[in-house]
Amino acid sequence: MDNRLSTGLGFDAHRFASDSRPLFLATLQWEGQGIEGDSDGDVVVHALIDACCAAADLGDIGSLFGVGPQSLGSGMRGDAMLSTVADMLRSRGCTLRSASVVVVGNRPKVGPRRVEAQQALGSILHCPVSLTATTTDGMGFTGHGEGIAAMANVLMDVART
Repeated sequence: MDNRLSTGLGFDAHRFASDSRPLFLATLQWEGQGIEGDSDGDVVVHALIDACCAAADLGDIGSLFGVGPQSLGSGMRGDAMLSTVADMLRSRGCTLRSASVVVVGNRPKVGPRRVEAQQALGSILHCPVSLTATTTDGMGFTGHGEGIAAMANVLMDVART
Protein backbone atom coordinates (compact mmCIF):
# COMPACT_ATOMS: atom_id res chain seq x y z
CA MET A 1 0.00 0.00 0.00
CA ASP A 2 1.33 3.41 -0.97
CA ASN A 3 1.10 6.13 1.68
CA ARG A 4 1.54 9.87 1.66
CA LEU A 5 2.56 12.14 4.53
CA SER A 6 -0.08 14.56 5.71
CA THR A 7 -0.19 17.20 8.42
CA GLY A 8 -3.21 18.53 10.24
CA LEU A 9 -3.78 21.54 12.46
CA GLY A 10 -6.50 21.77 15.10
CA PHE A 11 -7.66 24.39 17.58
CA ASP A 12 -10.19 24.50 20.39
CA ALA A 13 -11.16 26.96 23.12
CA HIS A 14 -13.70 26.87 25.93
CA ARG A 15 -14.62 29.07 28.86
CA PHE A 16 -14.36 27.86 32.41
CA ALA A 17 -17.67 26.58 33.78
CA SER A 18 -19.61 28.37 36.48
CA ASP A 19 -20.75 25.08 38.05
CA SER A 20 -18.77 22.40 39.89
CA ARG A 21 -18.07 20.06 36.96
CA PRO A 22 -14.64 18.39 36.92
CA LEU A 23 -11.73 19.73 34.88
CA PHE A 24 -10.42 17.41 32.16
CA LEU A 25 -7.35 18.22 30.10
CA ALA A 26 -5.32 15.81 27.95
CA THR A 27 -7.69 13.00 29.11
CA LEU A 28 -6.68 13.53 32.76
CA GLN A 29 -8.77 14.96 35.57
CA TRP A 30 -7.16 18.02 37.16
CA GLU A 31 -7.83 20.11 40.25
CA GLY A 32 -9.74 23.28 39.58
CA GLN A 33 -12.67 24.78 37.74
CA GLY A 34 -14.15 22.65 34.94
CA ILE A 35 -14.61 23.66 31.32
CA GLU A 36 -17.92 24.29 29.56
CA GLY A 37 -18.74 22.08 26.60
CA ASP A 38 -21.12 19.50 25.18
CA SER A 39 -18.62 16.79 26.14
CA ASP A 40 -16.11 17.09 28.99
CA GLY A 41 -14.65 20.22 27.34
CA ASP A 42 -11.12 18.78 27.03
CA VAL A 43 -9.56 21.37 24.69
CA VAL A 44 -6.40 19.29 24.19
CA VAL A 45 -8.38 16.30 22.96
CA HIS A 46 -10.67 18.45 20.82
CA ALA A 47 -7.72 20.18 19.15
CA LEU A 48 -6.05 16.81 18.54
CA ILE A 49 -9.22 15.39 17.00
CA ASP A 50 -9.53 18.37 14.65
CA ALA A 51 -5.85 18.01 13.68
CA CYS A 52 -6.32 14.28 12.98
CA CYS A 53 -9.46 14.96 10.98
CA ALA A 54 -7.69 17.64 8.95
CA ALA A 55 -4.74 15.38 8.12
CA ALA A 56 -7.03 12.50 7.09
CA ASP A 57 -9.57 14.74 5.30
CA LEU A 58 -12.39 13.69 7.65
CA GLY A 59 -13.87 17.11 8.33
CA ASP A 60 -13.78 18.17 11.97
CA ILE A 61 -14.94 17.14 15.43
CA GLY A 62 -18.42 18.57 14.80
CA SER A 63 -18.89 16.52 11.64
CA LEU A 64 -17.91 13.34 13.53
CA PHE A 65 -19.67 13.85 16.86
CA GLY A 66 -22.18 16.63 16.19
CA VAL A 67 -22.74 19.85 18.08
CA GLY A 68 -25.13 20.64 20.91
CA PRO A 69 -26.64 18.93 23.92
CA GLN A 70 -28.31 16.20 21.82
CA SER A 71 -25.18 15.36 19.81
CA LEU A 72 -23.35 12.02 19.75
CA GLY A 73 -20.50 13.62 21.70
CA SER A 74 -22.73 15.12 24.38
CA GLY A 75 -21.45 14.07 27.80
CA MET A 76 -18.69 11.97 26.22
CA ARG A 77 -15.26 11.84 27.86
CA GLY A 78 -12.30 13.03 25.82
CA ASP A 79 -10.45 9.73 26.07
CA ALA A 80 -13.43 7.91 24.52
CA MET A 81 -13.71 10.49 21.74
CA LEU A 82 -9.99 10.29 20.97
CA SER A 83 -10.05 6.48 21.00
CA THR A 84 -12.96 6.51 18.55
CA VAL A 85 -11.04 8.78 16.18
CA ALA A 86 -7.81 6.77 16.54
CA ASP A 87 -9.69 3.57 15.66
CA MET A 88 -11.32 5.31 12.69
CA LEU A 89 -7.92 6.46 11.43
CA ARG A 90 -6.43 2.98 11.71
CA SER A 91 -9.40 1.45 9.87
CA ARG A 92 -8.74 3.91 7.02
CA GLY A 93 -5.06 2.93 6.83
CA CYS A 94 -3.76 6.06 8.57
CA THR A 95 -0.80 5.89 10.96
CA LEU A 96 0.04 8.78 13.25
CA ARG A 97 3.75 9.52 13.39
CA SER A 98 3.69 12.32 15.95
CA ALA A 99 1.48 14.91 17.60
CA SER A 100 2.24 18.22 19.27
CA VAL A 101 -0.13 20.29 21.40
CA VAL A 102 0.25 23.68 23.04
CA VAL A 103 -2.14 24.66 25.83
CA VAL A 104 -2.85 28.39 26.09
CA GLY A 105 -4.03 29.58 29.49
CA ASN A 106 -3.10 30.51 33.02
CA ARG A 107 -4.42 27.31 34.61
CA PRO A 108 -4.07 24.49 35.25
CA LYS A 109 -0.28 24.36 35.39
CA VAL A 110 0.62 21.65 32.86
CA GLY A 111 4.29 21.20 33.81
CA PRO A 112 3.85 18.98 36.88
CA ARG A 113 1.74 16.46 34.90
CA ARG A 114 3.24 16.91 31.43
CA VAL A 115 4.80 13.44 31.18
CA GLU A 116 1.66 11.75 32.52
CA ALA A 117 -0.49 13.64 29.99
CA GLN A 118 1.88 12.86 27.10
CA GLN A 119 1.82 9.17 28.00
CA ALA A 120 -1.98 9.10 28.29
CA LEU A 121 -2.43 10.72 24.88
CA GLY A 122 0.34 8.65 23.28
CA SER A 123 -1.18 5.39 24.51
CA ILE A 124 -4.44 6.24 22.75
CA LEU A 125 -2.90 7.60 19.55
CA HIS A 126 -0.02 5.07 19.37
CA CYS A 127 2.52 7.80 18.62
CA PRO A 128 4.80 10.20 20.47
CA VAL A 129 2.94 13.26 21.78
CA SER A 130 4.56 16.53 22.84
CA LEU A 131 2.63 18.79 25.22
CA THR A 132 3.67 22.35 26.00
CA ALA A 133 1.92 25.28 27.63
CA THR A 134 2.05 29.05 27.47
CA THR A 135 0.20 32.07 28.77
CA THR A 136 -0.74 35.22 26.88
CA ASP A 137 0.78 37.61 29.43
CA GLY A 138 -2.64 38.68 30.67
CA MET A 139 -4.12 39.36 27.23
CA GLY A 140 -7.43 38.03 25.92
CA PHE A 141 -9.88 35.58 27.46
CA THR A 142 -7.16 33.08 28.41
CA GLY A 143 -5.01 35.80 29.94
CA HIS A 144 -7.96 37.13 31.93
CA GLY A 145 -8.60 33.62 33.30
CA GLU A 146 -11.96 33.26 31.56
CA GLY A 147 -11.05 30.10 29.65
CA ILE A 148 -8.45 27.88 28.07
CA ALA A 149 -7.39 27.02 24.52
CA ALA A 150 -5.23 24.46 22.74
CA MET A 151 -3.64 24.13 19.32
CA ALA A 152 -2.50 20.77 17.94
CA ASN A 153 -0.50 19.58 14.97
CA VAL A 154 -0.20 15.98 13.78
CA LEU A 155 1.93 14.20 11.22
CA MET A 156 0.50 11.00 9.77
CA ASP A 157 0.85 8.50 6.99
CA VAL A 158 -2.38 8.42 5.00
CA ALA A 159 -3.18 5.50 2.71
CA ARG A 160 -3.62 6.59 -0.89
CA THR A 161 -6.96 5.58 -2.29
